[in-house]
Amino acid sequence: MPLGREAEAFLKQLAEAGGPALNELSPVEARQMTEQLAAFGGEAEPVASVVDRTIPGPAGEIPVRIYTPAGAEPFPVLLYFHGGGWVIGSPNTVHATCALLANRAGAVVVSVDYRLAPEHKFPAAAEDCYAATVWAAENARSFGGDPRRIAVAGDSAGGNLAAVVSIMARDKGYPELAYQVLIYPVTDHNFETPSYRENGTDYFLTTTMMQWFWNHYINGDADGSDWRASPLRVADASNLPPAFVITAEYDPLRDEGEAYAQKLAAAGNIVTVKRYLGQIHGFCTLLGAMPAGRQALEEAAAQLRLAFAAG
Repeated sequence: MPLGREAEAFLKQLAEAGGPALNELSPVEARQMTEQLAAFGGEAEPVASVVDRTIPGPAGEIPVRIYTPAGAEPFPVLLYFHGGGWVIGSPNTVHATCALLANRAGAVVVSVDYRLAPEHKFPAAAEDCYAATVWAAENARSFGGDPRRIAVAGDSAGGNLAAVVSIMARDKGYPELAYQVLIYPVTDHNFETPSYRENGTDYFLTTTMMQWFWNHYINGDADGSDWRASPLRVADASNLPPAFVITAEYDPLRDEGEAYAQKLAAAGNIVTVKRYLGQIHGFCTLLGAMPAGRQALEEAAAQLRLAFAAG
């Protein structure tokens, strides 16, 4: 279908604002620009409490932001990993997204400020996100959570990290995850899919940007072939948590997200995949500009509620 009206208006506003593309900036400059773009996330819904703290990680303290909804404890727990190509982004850039998920899923959301590249190359981000997931499972009761109901979610590079953490948790035998929500995830170090060819220049996220992100994150092609960077290449995709995979029609990452959903399903996992027509990459965190993102997040929250109820 045609590009959605809100997406078209957002792209027009960006074009009129001018300025360099992210891949023309240094990582530090790109982070500053991204924090300014966080205004497009819109105003966050109120939640019962939002607390910033640090937790122990493999290379020092990891900052996290914990969202607790109204209601009676214990709540299920959702680890959320922000997007940004492993180079940019922070809990600030997904603030409205996490507040909405906390309220709609009825879960404590732990938003993880994992280490970023290029200062911290692959697999630092994945190691931090897995460590945060283990910490949440071991300490859930201390923040009103239920250690028997843990799920992971993330957008873009954060979706990549949620997929990777799900595999790591399976392989290490802990923690048992109830669900994974993968929002237009990066799943493969590959720029040759039809969706890259169709959507790689004019729809917010570009092929050049993704190459810039990957080059900062990995040390070379060998890293790109590692399933911890490209979960689509994992040899065994069986016995993974049920998944909801969200893709966007006008997104260069569309095909690799759908290919990962197909791989999960072929390995016997329960998978729901939905392509949001007329949408561009980022629509689930740019809620102030693209209300369709709310619908997608509400559908994800409904899936999480079902998974948590079964847990």
